[in-house]
This record gives sequence, structure tokens and C-alpha cells, in this order.
Amino acid sequence: MQRNYFVFIVSALIVVGWCESEVRARGVPAPPQQPPAAPELLPKEAAMTVAEPCVQPAPMVRLEDYNGPLEKVVGTFARPLERKAVHPPHYKPGVKMCTLKFRDKLALFVQDSFDPVTFLATGFNAGLDQAENTDRTYGQGAQGYGRRFGAEFAGQASSRFFKDFAYPWIFSEDPRYYRLIHGSAGRRLLHALEHAVVAHRDDGKHMFNFSEWLGTTSTVVLSNTYHPDNQRGFAPAAQRVGYSILQDIGFDVLREFWPEVSRKFKLPFRGEPSQVSPDSNPATK
Repeated sequence: MQRNYFVFIVSALIVVGWCESEVRARGVPAPPQQPPAAPELLPKEAAMTVAEPCVQPAPMVRLEDYNGPLEKVVGTFARPLERKAVHPPHYKPGVKMCTLKFRDKLALFVQDSFDPVTFLATGFNAGLDQAENTDRTYGQGAQGYGRRFGAEFAGQASSRFFKDFAYPWIFSEDPRYYRLIHGSAGRRLLHALEHAVVAHRDDGKHMFNFSEWLGTTSTVVLSNTYHPDNQRGFAPAAQRVGYSILQDIGFDVLREFWPEVSRKFKLPFRGEPSQVSPDSNPATK
């Protein structure tokens, strides 16, 4: 009797072990476990988890910002300068500028490409090329001027595509110019010259200005496809790249001192931005 009872116990244990092995082999999930309770954050740590506020740059220059003589002309020509210029928030230490997202860089490229000043500059440069008979294969007359106008517009649009959108997006670079505003004239001039080499990342840190050099080089190489009479080779291409970068440096210098220029000619000029972006999440006290 005792031996039969022992055999029954052993058989039951074998059956239980076999059933357990079958369950594991079939991958039946184990009963869910309750996750450990998250420790409560201290008030200081909770504040750090909230996104830091950022300040939006001043809005694009509008015609109504000026009420002096030739207000429409001033507003039209100041708009491209201000669109790519940023006032650093010196008055709020620790607050950074809001970064440009993908759609913002794309919008910057579109706005710069179809700005009225772009068409004026394109028409003026096409007229100079027509007078100098640049790209002789285009011919003269209205047809020749139309071809030169298209080539000039393609050059400016491709330049803005590479410098405002493509390379800034690839390298997470901010294509705007950050004004120094404060300091001596020499220091501000040096700051404007440095922008050809030093740019800002989207996170506010400094980086090499890839968009300036790679964008300019890409534009020059691409221009050979619609300027059939361009001289080929490294030296002519390097000369055109250098000329374009010097032109961009000149615009950066003008952006840096534009507030003083506008005040010199008694043109109303708005101040630095003073409100926090509505898209930001400032830390609550």
C-alpha cells in the first residue's frame, strides 16, 4: 500500500514536470508583473524635465514698420536682410533662440527665392549680361534677355536652395546671421566676417559654416549646366566661389550694422524681440 502511494506521488510529479516543460516550449507568456512604482521627483528635478523656453526672432520686416520717406522702397529692400538676421536675447540670460525646423528652412528658401528684390536683382544682372554679351550662345534681343534672365534666376534660386535649406537641413545648421549688437564697431565687424566660417547649429552651439562653402560650391558647379560659355576648370570655379562668398560677407556686414544705418537715415526700426514663443513650454514656478 505504501509502495503504491509512493509510485502515485512520483508519477504525479513526473506529469507536473512534463506539463511545465510543454508550457515553456509553447511560449505561453508568464503572468504580467506590476512595474515598480516610479520615485517621486523633487520640485527642482520636476522643473528640469519641462522644456526650456525659447525666444522667437523679431518678425520679418513689414512695409508698415516704416513711416518715413520712400517707406515702400525701404521696406522692400530691408525684408531680405531682416529675414536672415537674428537678435540674440542678451536681455534674458539662459534663454536660447528658437530653432528652425524642417518646414521653417523650406519656407525661408521659398521666401528668399520669390522675393521682389530677387526678381529686381535678376533683371538687373540679366541686363548687364546682355550689355556685355555674356553667354554669346544666348544671342541678343528679347529672346537672349529671356534666356539670361532664366539663367540668373536659376543661379539665385539654386544658391538659396543649397544655403537656406539643403545643407542647413543635412548638417542641422541655422542659416541665419546672429547679430552681435553690443560691442565696438571693430568687434562687430570681425563678428560679421567670421560668419563666413563660423555658424550656429540648431541647438545654438558653434560649428563650421558648411552651408556657405558647400552651398556656394554646389551652385557654381551647377551653373555650368545653364551657362554654356562659362570657363571650366578649378581656377575659374574657385574664383566664382570666392566672389560669391565675399558678396555674402558684405551682406552679413550690412545685417550687423543695419540698425545703425536705419537710425542714421531716421528710419523707424523696431527693437529686439521681448516675448517668449507661444510654442515653447516655459518652466512653471
